[in-house]
Parts: sequence; C-alpha cells; structure tokens
Amino acid sequence: MASVVGDRLRLVVKVLGSLVADEVGQATRLRRSTKRDDWSPAEAADASAGAEQRRAKAVRHALESLGPFYVKLGQMLSTRPDMVPQSIRDELQNLHDEVDVQPFSAFEPVLARDLGPDWKLRFDDIETVAPLGAASLAQVYRVTLPGGRPAVVKIQRPGIREGVLADMALMRRASKIVAKVAPRFNEVIDIEAMLGSVFDAMEPELDFTGEARNMDEARENIRSFRSLQVPRVLHASPRVLVQSMAAGTSVRHLDRHHFTDDERMEIGRDLLRFMYHGYFVHRMFHADPHAGNVFAVPGGPATLIDWGMVGRLDRRTSLQLLPLFMTLAQNDGPGLAHHWAEMGRLTPWANMPAFAADMAAFVPKVSHLSLEDMNFGVSLTTVLAKATKRGIGSPPAVSLLGKSFANLDGSVRCLAPEITLPEVFQGEVPKILLALGREYLGRNQFARNSMELLLAAVTSPEQMRGVLADLANRRFALHVHEPRTPAAMGGQRPTRPSGGLLALGALAYLLGRRR
Repeated sequence: MASVVGDRLRLVVKVLGSLVADEVGQATRLRRSTKRDDWSPAEAADASAGAEQRRAKAVRHALESLGPFYVKLGQMLSTRPDMVPQSIRDELQNLHDEVDVQPFSAFEPVLARDLGPDWKLRFDDIETVAPLGAASLAQVYRVTLPGGRPAVVKIQRPGIREGVLADMALMRRASKIVAKVAPRFNEVIDIEAMLGSVFDAMEPELDFTGEARNMDEARENIRSFRSLQVPRVLHASPRVLVQSMAAGTSVRHLDRHHFTDDERMEIGRDLLRFMYHGYFVHRMFHADPHAGNVFAVPGGPATLIDWGMVGRLDRRTSLQLLPLFMTLAQNDGPGLAHHWAEMGRLTPWANMPAFAADMAAFVPKVSHLSLEDMNFGVSLTTVLAKATKRGIGSPPAVSLLGKSFANLDGSVRCLAPEITLPEVFQGEVPKILLALGREYLGRNQFARNSMELLLAAVTSPEQMRGVLADLANRRFALHVHEPRTPAAMGGQRPTRPSGGLLALGALAYLLGRRR
C-alpha cells in the first residue's frame, strides 16, 4: 500500500505542478497583454474572462486525469460555492465518469478470481464486444443467464481499488495540513469531516458486496412507491456484481411524448417522495440519482440503478433537515436561516441577523417555482454560500446532500418539469411525520426515553435539595436568557428537551387517526 501511495503522490504532484506552471504562464501573458495602451476596458475584460475559462477547463482536465476519486471530489466541489469560484464550478459540472473502454479480456482475470475458473458456466452468453456502460471504476456488460433471463454484470477495473484508497490516504493528510495552516477556514468548512462523509459514501463502490447491501435495503424502502423499483441482486462479490436488467432507457434520453401525462407525473412525484423518505425517515439516500441512473419504460415502473454511492444521515441531522425543508416550502426565509444554523455550527464571528436577512430576501424568489424555472441544487448552493459568508459552518453531509439534490431535480425535470418541489414535499409531510412518530414510540426508542426519564427521576431530588439549600443561604439567582442567545454569540447551543419529540409523536398519532 505504501508504494501505491507513493506512486499516486508523484502523479498528483506532477499533474498539479503542470497546472500551477500553466497558471503562472497564463497570468504572466495576461498581465502583459492588459498593459497594452491600445486595449479598451472591454477588450481587457474579455481577455480576463477567457483566461478564467481556460483555467477552469485546465482544473477539470487535471481532475479527470487523476482518476475516479478526484472526479467524484470535483463533482462535490461543483456544489460548493463557499470553496470554489463560479467559473470553476460551472466547468466542474461537466466532469464525467466515463473513460476509454478496456477490452473484455482485461476483466476476465477479475471474473476468474471472484467467480472461480468456471465462471463462464454461470452465463449462457455475454455481449463482450461493447459494454453497456464504461465508468472509471467498472464496466457493465449485458449477459444472458441459464434459462434465457437477461441480466447485467458489473466488473471492477483491475487495480482501481488500490489507487482510490491511496488517493483517500493522501487527501486525509492534506486535510490535516489545511486544518493547521488555515484554522479560520477549517472552522467554517471542516475539510476532514467533509471528506470523511465522501469516503464513507464511496466505500461500496470499491466493494460490490456493500453496493449489494445498499440495493437490498433500498428495495425494501421503495416498496410503497408503486412506480419505482430497484434491480434485484443475483450475485455479489467484492469485484463482481450480477443484477437484473433495468427495463427501458435512461430518462436523459427518453421522449416524454411516449408516456402519458399521468405516467410521467407519477414517476416524477414518486421519485421525489422516495428521496424525501430517504433523507428524513430511512436516513439512507441515493447520492447520485442523475438522469443516467433512472430508467423508465411506458406502462411500467421506473428503475433506480447504481447504488454504489449512498449517503447516510444520523438521526439528529435528519430531524434538523426536515424543518429546514418545511421553511422553504412555507416561504419562511428567517426560519430557514435559523434551522440551517441549528443543523450546522456558529463560529465566534457568525452574523445571524445578516444571514436571516439574506434568506428573507432569497427564499421568496424560489419557494413558488416549478422545476422548469428553478434548479433546487443551485438554490441549495446559494444558501450554503450565504451561510459561509456570514460565518456559519455547514454540516459535513451537506456536500453529499447537495450532489443528491442537484441530480434529483435534474432527473425529475427530464420527466415532469412542471412539478413544484414544495408542493410534493408538503403533501408528503404527514406521512413522514407519522413514520417518525412510530419510530419515536417504537420499542428501542421507547427504552432509551424511559432510561432518560429514570435518570432524571434519580437526579432530580438531589438537584431540588441543592436549590432549597441555595434558597436557604440566599445564594439563589434566576437567570433568564433568550433560548438561542449563547449560540448567537458563538457559544454552545442549548440542549433541546425531549418534549419536542413527544410533540412530534403526538402530531404523528393525530395525523394517523385522521387518515
């Protein structure tokens, strides 16, 4: 592993060194050109814009040349206006995960190692001339199983796992250096934590048994959404995945006129509903639901493929994300600002009033728009940029969430651009609250709540005796604070009482009674 890390380090240094040298040369030429007396301000501005565009393209090409890990990282950075300028973000959105197709013979040793020397007996036929898809981590081929059933086999590229793990090790070292060199920047944007969430999401892409588990979990979660399905896993090993074939074509290339309005609208709404439940109820969501990963066919369910990159949220982050969505749907800018700060963290120099004013001006512009007129991923990055500017750190999961949101609304837009996200979300809120209420009243959570109440009952008499002693000695003082004053001043955020969750459970119960 050490030798692989060393090789990757030399390659990264070489590529980045060439990028820096090219940038220095471009800057020198631009500086000389703009000093010309015969250039107008407009010509100088055009030259500067051209140089900026060349710089952005050079960054994209550098990331693509470094391989799959840096492509994924670039895709994340394309949703982070707090870290990357607009010109480079626009170019990073063109990052693609497609590479030159390797001959099937390069993958035969992988099949032999994972499936055994008699791997050919597992299939009646393999279309080896041209793969169905070729990405930087794997190639996918159409196969026919014994009995004539069509399927696909996904085969990991030889040696790719070692290279990606080496890149991850390098980035972990780099993040620690950034934290030491730029502590103020790191306080707002925790690079190490952000990378950790990306690494966790990418792990199943390096071991297909993890992707298979994701598919099995997603298939259970998607059952209640009749217009959607997840492929069935037929075999999984670390480097080989055999799964059922997705019917139809990707929504990126389909003709909407082949579908009835009811069909495409229902698929679009179900896709949003399923992802909402992933964010708030299951706390496991597809991190890359772009149009190429959603297949649809007239008269049948749509299939959500490629479950290698999956995001997972802890319970607290998920619960804090829900009211944030609700404030957007209800056109409440200051409320969105408050819940964003709750989900993230406040630096000592945070300016909450200014952030609330930013959101009060921004949210009314987008809360009523359909997908035809609004890009939700872009809207999220706008909030992120404003938060960072005002000294409000965002949670590490926001990079994966931003990628997921941006890809999700792009896929739904291909099917039904007239859909309004807040409308679908508000219609789904009662079901989400009911599911959360059931979880709260479930056996495991009930046991935890009971233990907390017992602990409070044990400690309360001692606390009461202390208060009475203070009263007797005239040392008792009552301090009244605005609930979030400490956090607004950069201090610790007060702990929420469990009453909020009890109210959530009661609300969910009432909603369930009304159904």
